Amino acid sequence: MAVKLRLRRMGKKKQPVYKVVAADVRSPRDGKFIEAIGLYNPKANPAVMDIQEDRALYWLGVGAQPTETVKNILSKKGILLKKDLQKLGKSEEEINAKIDEWVKLQEAKKASKQSKKKDLSAAAEVKKPEVKAEEKTEKETEGAEEV
Repeated sequence: MAVKLRLRRMGKKKQPVYKVVAADVRSPRDGKFIEAIGLYNPKANPAVMDIQEDRALYWLGVGAQPTETVKNILSKKGILLKKDLQKLGKSEEEINAKIDEWVKLQEAKKASKQSKKKDLSAAAEVKKPEVKAEEKTEKETEGAEEV
């Protein structure tokens, strides 16, 4: 039996919430599944990704294939990195050290993105009033010339 880790749609109309499930390849998207291993809510800001790490590692270890979206979710949570390190035969201490290092790197990237976003929004706010002031002076001068 071929098993896939995939998303099962739930929630209301236009408000999707997904369960991450281990399911047989032949079963339909919202049909029968073997085990629910997590939850994914893309509508929240930031998106909520709650995965049971030990169960995800178990299913990956026994050969379950994740879909593209589930693969991205597992990658963002660091589960695929942990699986790869285990596959290389690293000790638990080495794995935890690498995961901690990776988490710090991800947080640093996120912080730099947010600071860039703030800088761009601040620069845009500074430019907007100047543009409006220039437009007003141009309109005033045009109105004065017509009279």
